[in-house]
Amino acid sequence: MRPAAARTENSVVIDAPFDLVWDMTNDVANWPNLFSEYASAEILRREGDTVRFRLALHPEEDGKVWSWVSERVMDRANKHVKAHRVEPGPFAFMNIHWHYRETGAGVEMRWVQEFHMKRDAPLDDEGMAARIDTNSRVQLALIKERVEAAARGRAATAVRR
Repeated sequence: MRPAAARTENSVVIDAPFDLVWDMTNDVANWPNLFSEYASAEILRREGDTVRFRLALHPEEDGKVWSWVSERVMDRANKHVKAHRVEPGPFAFMNIHWHYRETGAGVEMRWVQEFHMKRDAPLDDEGMAARIDTNSRVQLALIKERVEAAARGRAATAVRR
């Protein structure tokens, strides 16, 4: 029997065209420039709309580097991405769903993360949910800032032409 999942949900509205939001947020190789938490992103395999990759966080104070392999399946037509950790590390499982929705104010990007921690993990489900919730808000604000800056840069370039 699969353990009950913990769940977090966070969203942000990005004032930029859908194509730019989609392209930037699904360019996994560039995630270290989009997210503040990732030191590296290595693409291991691409097959159609599926990408398998290794992410590594910046080292902790004691030098420990957390790293794992994930896989994303991108469905641009339906504005949805499904991802899961292939190497779950301290998680029994970790699934992430990214939903994109065009609004009058831009593109709403919503992250839903469902997971369960292993018994010997450093945090329980509740503790990890609090950590993910806090960090997701930070990362979504940063992504919004960086994608909107790219949109302004493209608009300025188009005006100069």
